[in-house]
Amino acid sequence: MKKRLEAMNRPSRPRWAVLGEKMLEGVIRLCGISAIVFVAAILLFVFREAAPILFGDRFHLKQFLLSVEWYPTSVSNVRYGTFALTVGSVSVTALAMVIAVPFGLGAAIFVSEFCGRRMRETLKIVIELLSAIPSVVWGFIGLTVMSKLIVAYTAAPVGVNILNGGVILALMSVPIIVSIGEDALKAVPDSYREAGLALGATRWQLVYRVLLPAAKNGLLAAVLLGVGRAVGETMAVLMATGHAVHIPHGILDSVRTLTANIAAELGEAPVGSDHYRVLFLTGLLLFGITFAVNLTAELVVRGIRRK
Repeated sequence: MKKRLEAMNRPSRPRWAVLGEKMLEGVIRLCGISAIVFVAAILLFVFREAAPILFGDRFHLKQFLLSVEWYPTSVSNVRYGTFALTVGSVSVTALAMVIAVPFGLGAAIFVSEFCGRRMRETLKIVIELLSAIPSVVWGFIGLTVMSKLIVAYTAAPVGVNILNGGVILALMSVPIIVSIGEDALKAVPDSYREAGLALGATRWQLVYRVLLPAAKNGLLAAVLLGVGRAVGETMAVLMATGHAVHIPHGILDSVRTLTANIAAELGEAPVGSDHYRVLFLTGLLLFGITFAVNLTAELVVRGIRRK
């Protein structure tokens, strides 16, 4: 009864306002659904191109996943083994995250909690400019600058290797981690900071014991976006990692990644050939790796929320 009285006393809105609100809700819902549709369409397109080789008699999935031999153009013995490519992608991405995560989160904390207003705005502009640099420019930096530095200071035989690719990918991932991490820290209510300071916490204790636990979901999202940036990068790793198909034994070894392999060979593979379709199947493998990373992160976030 009370709700009915409130509804009767509530001032009626114009018809055009109600109609505009419904249209806006429909557009927002359409945008959300379209993201799912686009991802599904991309997956179906890649799967359609890879299906003939995946379900063919001459293809062995075990060899594709576990073999280190990649000889797609051999005349007598064609082999499509992507294990070395997968290890190359994982190794470069892992090194990039080892470098990028501490620097990115540290920079996010500094920008959010320790900067003055003028310095904060300046640093945010610089960070945005770093994220705007094209990947091919980062690749040129790795090929012409980082490679010489690595040879000079590590005595490596070549400067294009895992270390080079990891540093370049870290520099490309840091702006994303800093931007999202800073937003996550700023989203923590000021009452948390005031309560911590009232209890006598120092600024570092406030960050470690209050802000980081409160913003852990957003910070994890920032790290995952950095991982996605590193896993999906193509041109930079193509130019900076040496493009050698083998299992690496150290960070100074050259490798080839899944993305770089697709970019380097897809333009030369005849359309409809086994080589062409295996490259699309490699794209499915890359899609599966990315999905596994996102699913693991989602499970971790849910576990953190329950705690």
